[in-house]
Amino acid sequence: MRAAAAVLVLLLLTAGCGSTLERRVVDGVTDGATSAPFYRVPDPLPEAAPGTLIRSERLLGAPDGAAAWRVLYHSRDDRGADIAVSGVVVAPTAAPPPGGRTVVSWAHPTTGTAPRCAPSAGDAPFSLIEGLQELLAAGYVVAATDYPTAPTYLIGTTSSQAVLDAARAARALPEAGAGDGLVLWGHSQGGHAVLFAAERAATYAPELRLRGVAAAAPAVELAGLLDADIGDVSGVTIGAYAFAAYAANYGAPLDAILTPEAAAAIPQMAALCLIGQNDRLHALAGPLVGHDLRADPATVEPWASLLRENTPGRDRIPVPVFVAQGGADTLVRPDTTARFVAAQCAAGAEVTSVVVPGADHGFIALDVVPQLIRWLAAPGGSTC
Repeated sequence: MRAAAAVLVLLLLTAGCGSTLERRVVDGVTDGATSAPFYRVPDPLPEAAPGTLIRSERLLGAPDGAAAWRVLYHSRDDRGADIAVSGVVVAPTAAPPPGGRTVVSWAHPTTGTAPRCAPSAGDAPFSLIEGLQELLAAGYVVAATDYPTAPTYLIGTTSSQAVLDAARAARALPEAGAGDGLVLWGHSQGGHAVLFAAERAATYAPELRLRGVAAAAPAVELAGLLDADIGDVSGVTIGAYAFAAYAANYGAPLDAILTPEAAAAIPQMAALCLIGQNDRLHALAGPLVGHDLRADPATVEPWASLLRENTPGRDRIPVPVFVAQGGADTLVRPDTTARFVAAQCAAGAEVTSVVVPGADHGFIALDVVPQLIRWLAAPGGSTC
C-alpha cells in the first residue's frame, strides 16, 4: 500500500498539486460513483446532531486485518446549517481495548472540489490515507472525511467541522470499536483542516478527548501561499479552487482580484479533478500563468480579511502539535511552515517540528510516518 500510495502521489505531483486520488474518467466525466444511491442526500435532510450517520456500507478491499465502511454523516457548515458529508472509516478487526480505540481523523490533500473528486468514491478509496497500515497496526481507527460537496476549499470552519464529525461518525459504527480519544492528522489542504479542527475541538466536539494534531506541509499563511505559487500551473489551480470557494461561500467578487480571462476560467477549473482531468486543467491554467491576478488578494477587501480569517494558528493551538515539512517542497514553502512553527512556539504551544531535507510536497507525509507513529504513542514534547 505504501508503494502504491507513493506512485499515486508522484502522479499527482506531475499534475501539479498534492493528492493521491485515482479514478476512471471518460471524456472528462468520472464513472458516476458520487451519483450512486449511497451518495444521494435525503431532500429535505432531516436535521440530526453532527456526526450522526445518515447511512453506511461495508467496503471491499480493506487492508488485511481490518474492516472498512463508506459513511454519509451529518455535519455543519460555517453558518451552522446541517449538511451531509461522506467519507471512509477503517478499523482493525481485533477486539478493541476497554474504552474503545483512539480515532485518527485524517484530512486528505487536494483532490479537487467537485463532488466526483471525493476520495471515497474513487477506485482506490484507501490509497490517499497516508500511514493507514501503520495506524491500523498500532490499533487506531481511521476516519477519513471527503469534506463537504459545497465549495469549501481552504474554508477553515466548515472543513474542520467535517474532520471532527468524521470521528463522531466512526464512533457511531459499533463494529469499529471507537472510543472518545482523538488525534488529528492531515496533509497540505488537510493540514489546514486539522489545525483548524484542533483550535475548534474543545467547543465544537467537547465529548472527544483530543490528544494532539499532526500536519504535513500544512496550508498556512493563505495569502502568502497564493502569492508564492501563483506563477505556475499548480498555483493557478490551487488559486482557482480557493477563489471559486470563497466567491460561492462568501460572495467575494472575483473581478476585484482576477483578470477577465481568469474569472471566466474559474468555474471550469473548479469543476475538474486533479487526477484524470489534468490535461484539461493544464489547458485552462497554462495560459493564465502570469495573467490571472489583477490585484493582490492580500491587500483587497473582502479578500484580505477572508484569507486572514481562514488562516490557522492565529492563536496558540491548545494541544501538542506535530509538524512535518519537506525541505524540497516548492508548493508549501519551508520558510512558510517555519514561520508557523516559530509563532506557535512563541505562543507557548508544544510543537514537535520535523524537517526532511530532500522531501517534496507529495512525499513528506509518507516520509514521516515512522516518526508520526512514535509521536502518537505519547504526544507532547517540543523542539521549540
